[in-house]
Amino acid sequence: MRNLQFADVTLRMTGARPEGAPSFKEKIEIAKLLDRLAVPVIETPPITDAQVDALVIKTIANLAETAAVSVPVGLSEEGVARAWEAVKGAKHPRLQVIVPTSPVQMEYGCHKKPPMVLEMIAALVTACRARCAEVEFVADDATRAEPAFLRQAIAAAAAAGASVITLCDAAGTSLPEEFAAFFSAVRAEVPEAAGCAWGVQCSDGLKMALACAVAAIRAGADEVKVTADGGDCPALDALSQIVRSRGDACGVYSDLRVTELQRAVSQIRWMTEPGRSASSPFDGNRAAAAPAGGELGAHDDRESVGRAVRQLGYDLSEEDMAKVYEAFVKIAEKKTVSPKELDVIVASNALQVPPSYQLQSYLINSGNVITPIAHLKLEREGETLQGICAGDGPIDAAFLAIEQAVGHHYELDDYQIQAVTEGREAMGAALIRLRSGGKLYSGQGISTDVIGASIQAYLNALNKIVYEEM
Repeated sequence: MRNLQFADVTLRMTGARPEGAPSFKEKIEIAKLLDRLAVPVIETPPITDAQVDALVIKTIANLAETAAVSVPVGLSEEGVARAWEAVKGAKHPRLQVIVPTSPVQMEYGCHKKPPMVLEMIAALVTACRARCAEVEFVADDATRAEPAFLRQAIAAAAAAGASVITLCDAAGTSLPEEFAAFFSAVRAEVPEAAGCAWGVQCSDGLKMALACAVAAIRAGADEVKVTADGGDCPALDALSQIVRSRGDACGVYSDLRVTELQRAVSQIRWMTEPGRSASSPFDGNRAAAAPAGGELGAHDDRESVGRAVRQLGYDLSEEDMAKVYEAFVKIAEKKTVSPKELDVIVASNALQVPPSYQLQSYLINSGNVITPIAHLKLEREGETLQGICAGDGPIDAAFLAIEQAVGHHYELDDYQIQAVTEGREAMGAALIRLRSGGKLYSGQGISTDVIGASIQAYLNALNKIVYEEM
C-alpha cells in the first residue's frame, strides 16, 4: 500500500483569476485549513508582484506545520531566486518547474524551439536543486507532446536533480484508460527517472478528471493534483472519498484528516467563489471605517510612529520597533493608518516568539437558557493542560478556562474583534492586549470562528509574556 500524496492547487489556480481572487487574509486562511487537514503539498501562485506575492508565500511557509509548500519558479533563474527567498523558511519547501512540452505550447508559451527548451529545463532544475532538496518538474500539456521529446525533457529534469515528475493533461481530453496507458508508457520508458516520485495533473475538459486520476493511481501514480474549490482538477473531497472507500483496490491509502474535511472544503469554496459578494444580504454592510483622529501617513517618520506606538501603551525594543516601522511603511504607501490598524501592526510584527502554549482543542457550550461553559486543552512541552470554566459569555468562559489551565490571571487591557472578509461566513480578526508587570503584550488571531480567533489572539499574547519571563 502506497501513501498517496495530495498536492492542492487551489491557491495556485485561484491566484491566476483576473477577478474574484481570494484576498491576502483569505489565502492565509485557506493555507491554514489545508495544513490542518494534513494535505501533503500546498501549491502557491507564482510570484508576479514581488512584494505582495512574496509576503503571502513567506507567511504560508512560516505557518505550515506539516505540508510542503510548493512555489512555481517561472521560466528564468531570477524567478528561481525569488521563489526560494520566499519559501526557504518553510519546514518542507519545494520548488516547482512548470515547462510546456507540446509543440504549440512551446512555441507560444515560452517562444523556444525544443533543443532550447531542453537546455532551459536542465538549467532551471539545476538552479532549484542547488537551493532546495525537493524539486518538482511539471511537464505541462504532456499528453499532446511529441513522445520522443517528452521523454528527453523528463530525462533532462531527472538528471538535473528533480525528485518529483508530474505529467499534465492540460487539454483534459483523455479517457481514463488512455491516460493510464500514457502514464505507464512514459514512466517505463524513462529509466533516468526511476528514483523519482511520479505525479499527475488531470484537467476536467470531458468531466473525467477524477476518473483519469484514479486510473493513473492504479497505474502507479504517487501524487495527484487536487483542488478544494471545485475547479478544473479533481476535487479533494471526492478523491479522498474514493481512497477511503476503495483505496485497497488501488493499492493506496491517505493520511488526510477526513473528520474535518467537509467543513474545511465548504469554507474554502465560499472564500474562492468569484461572485460571492452578490450571494448574501449581509455583504457590503461590514463596518470598516477607522477613527479619523490620530491617523498616520507616508509622511510620518519613525519617531512619529514610535510616539504613536507608545501612546497605545507599548514599550518596544529597538528591534521590534524596526519591524513595526517597516510594516507600517508598506501600508502607509497605499493608505493612511488608523490607531486600530497600528495596534494590529504591532500585534502582527512585534515580539514574534516560538509558542510555549499551543491549543489542542476547545469545546464551548452556550445558549440563552444555559450558562456558557468552555473546555480547553493546551499543550506545553509535551504536557497536556486543561481548563473548564463558566463565564458571562462564551468568550469570557474561554479566557477563564485558559487562565485556569496555565494557573495565572492576566489583566485584560483591551479586546477587539471585527470582520475582515465579507459574507455570512466572514473571517473575524481578534486583537487582545494583556498587561503583565505594567507592560502591554498584544496578540492577534484570525478565523471564521470568532471564538477560535479570540482564543488564538489570547494565546498569542500569552506566549509573548511567557517568552519574556523565561
